Amino acid sequence: VYFCDPQHPWQRGSNENTNGLLRQYFPKGMSVANYSQAKLNAIARKLNERPRKTLNYQTPAERFAQSVALTG
Repeated sequence: VYFCDPQHPWQRGSNENTNGLLRQYFPKGMSVANYSQAKLNAIARKLNERPRKTLNYQTPAERFAQSVALTG
């Protein structure tokens, strides 16, 4: 667990990047209650299948699958 200082968003870069990606689908101030579960699932799938530089250009889904395979 990492606790960053209040009002220092640069200390939590991955979180801020994810917030930016989510804002592509959910404009600020809009409730996710306006979306169906199917639409939310589709957005989550798109984000989890998007390659990330911080993961060596693997997708979060690929990295998750690898870590699950290591524990199984």
